[in-house]
Amino acid sequence: MSTFLYRLGRTAFGKPWLFISGWLAVLAVVVGAVAINGVSVSSEMKIEGTEAQTVLDRVADELPAASGGQASVVFTVPEGERLDTADRLSVITNTVNDVYELDKVVNPLDLAPGAADQGAPGTPEENAPGTPPTGSAQGQTPPYQPLLVDGAPVPGVLVSSDGQVALFQFQFTVASTSLTDDDVTSVVEVVERAEHGTGITVLPSDSLKAIEIPVGIGEVIGLAVAALVLVLTLGSLIAAGLPLVTALVGVGIGVGGAYALSTAVEMNSATPVLGLMVGLAVGIDYALFVVNRQRRLILDRGLTAQEAAGRAVGTAGSAVFFAGVTVLIALTALTVIGIAMLSTMALVAASTVALAVLIALTLLPALLGLVGERICSDKARAQRRAKVKEESHSVADHWVKGVIRFRWPVIVGVVAILGVMAIPAASMNLGIPTGATANQDTAARQSYEAVSQGFGEGFNGPLLVTAEPTGTAGRVTPELTAKLIADLQDRDDIVLAAPVGVNEAGDLAVFSVIPTSGPSDEATSDLVTSLREPDNAIAGDNEVQLGVTGFTAIGIDMSDKLADVLPLYLGIIIALSVLILMLVFRSVVVPIKATAGFLLSILATFGATTAVFQWGWLSSLFGFDTGGPLMSFMPIIVTGILYGLAMDYEVFLVSSMREAHIHGEGARQSVVHGFDQASRVVVAAAIIMVAVFSGFIFSHDIMIKQIGFALAAGILIDAFVVRLTLVPALMAVFNEPAWWLPRWLDRVLPDLDIEGDKLLTMLNEEAEAPGRQHLEVRN
Repeated sequence: MSTFLYRLGRTAFGKPWLFISGWLAVLAVVVGAVAINGVSVSSEMKIEGTEAQTVLDRVADELPAASGGQASVVFTVPEGERLDTADRLSVITNTVNDVYELDKVVNPLDLAPGAADQGAPGTPEENAPGTPPTGSAQGQTPPYQPLLVDGAPVPGVLVSSDGQVALFQFQFTVASTSLTDDDVTSVVEVVERAEHGTGITVLPSDSLKAIEIPVGIGEVIGLAVAALVLVLTLGSLIAAGLPLVTALVGVGIGVGGAYALSTAVEMNSATPVLGLMVGLAVGIDYALFVVNRQRRLILDRGLTAQEAAGRAVGTAGSAVFFAGVTVLIALTALTVIGIAMLSTMALVAASTVALAVLIALTLLPALLGLVGERICSDKARAQRRAKVKEESHSVADHWVKGVIRFRWPVIVGVVAILGVMAIPAASMNLGIPTGATANQDTAARQSYEAVSQGFGEGFNGPLLVTAEPTGTAGRVTPELTAKLIADLQDRDDIVLAAPVGVNEAGDLAVFSVIPTSGPSDEATSDLVTSLREPDNAIAGDNEVQLGVTGFTAIGIDMSDKLADVLPLYLGIIIALSVLILMLVFRSVVVPIKATAGFLLSILATFGATTAVFQWGWLSSLFGFDTGGPLMSFMPIIVTGILYGLAMDYEVFLVSSMREAHIHGEGARQSVVHGFDQASRVVVAAAIIMVAVFSGFIFSHDIMIKQIGFALAAGILIDAFVVRLTLVPALMAVFNEPAWWLPRWLDRVLPDLDIEGDKLLTMLNEEAEAPGRQHLEVRN
């Protein structure tokens, strides 16, 4: 491996424009594809294989009008005023009619006769005279009623009993994933006209938020910090600029390719951003390791820039390759779970990692070829010659020797600290953030609160319930529909049930059900579970099979399924990565130790994330004011990315220790030597990753905000607490047995030559050949 990469690095250095033009051509193709195909992303999340998604797909086939995306708009007036004045009624009515005339919006007047009297699909209203609105409060006056104009209800609109809040609920003709920004914006523009000179405040719900790319000034600041760290680490503006250039090329191709495919592949809006986040971090870090090794070979060994570049790609490049492989394993293993949305996110992120590796091994040495000897200034060379005889007394040297000396207290202290940090993870609540967790100054939050106060919190998360007859008749009759509505409303945990429609075959009825509890409440989850039970009273008494779907039910199923598959996913990536690390380090102890350290860091990361985003600790610092559930798929995404990156640091740090050990140094001395050699660049790489990920914490998108925080906290914990503190302490405890490998396994495993021994042997033989000057080639 090292010999092949050495030759690749020298070739790229010697023929830079061949490689540079090739990568620029790829980038141009991607940019052209985006320009031609356009971009199509969605905020909707689908989990195939869950009951909610299965029911929704059936509704889409049998009753398409009931399966389109739902949206709502809230109209409010100041305290003491009412919406049902003549002028305001006219404005609201015109606004509603204008929305119904838009493309892709369901107009209830176009449905079957009588449908308009029942409200828009999915919109709960009183269904028949004499039917009380709830079962738990029979005969009581409901806190809302249809909005009436000249005695006739405005389809899809309810008004609170005090007249201060009106709720307009409607459906699109297509799923939310098929809506464009123009579709959403056109609705918002129409409803906001109602504010002009009327005293009405219009609050579109979170479902009417235009899709935005959640990237802003925070990411720019993160890149600026990364650039500063590169300059301080490499001591040269030219050297520091190369990792930034290669990382930007990599994410340009990777993220651009994702956007180019978004019109053909269903893609969540967070998917390309995740690729950007990971691609920037690893792209900068991988290039940093190679450039740092080249400069060290030039300054320490006096090699030419071309020879140093070849050897840097051969040695540090080998570590980059296998570090990238561990990240790729962790990400691509997500596809085994069988969730298309996660698979797409994982593959996009994995593609940016693969590009980062390829670019570090090809484009970077080509750029180094353009820079030539300028990669190290004359001043840097002179300073290095002046210090060549000085003994190392660096901070890293003092640190690692202190850690080794007090190894047992260090181990106990690290485990105790991370154990305490992990405590909040025991109460981690997974779900989908709603308007209830949005910032208080946003329309989504204000809309949620207005609906809760005017109608009840359950109106923010209606359920879609299906009923299929299991009896001999096999058809949904008007009598059965009325009986199901009455039985649903008899439950204490349901406020209202309303018919949405029946399919043409008459064997599937769809109802909109309003829970008494909010979308994120445990009581709502219990209601969904109860309705799905085959032996529940409603299904048994009416000889039907009930199904539950809708945004709230999908969120509940998503959390449950991801929680179930997380152990399987962990088992897959740990097994594969331990094998890779065993190949790299030719040791049994090192891979097990590396994995155990990761488990400590990931638990502490989840604890910190729960404390901040669920408990609300330091919320103002991170730009939000209300705690709530963590995104359902955040733990599994973060686990995959962090495992790969943690193993990156393990590879770069411990491979230096192994390199020193196989060159004759004792076990503990090799820990010190390897730490001295690698810790500075590992620290720089970790700071860069933390800076890049931290930039995403201040995104307006709560999903990106949570992922950015978890990744930044995870890198901070794993790199500084586990890899730079716990690892050298454990390596000192294990001593020589740390490098033990059974002889039979040693014979079976291929020698990947990560440390470059075969490369050094080849170079020594070439240097000692007749007619050639002997060169010292040890790295």
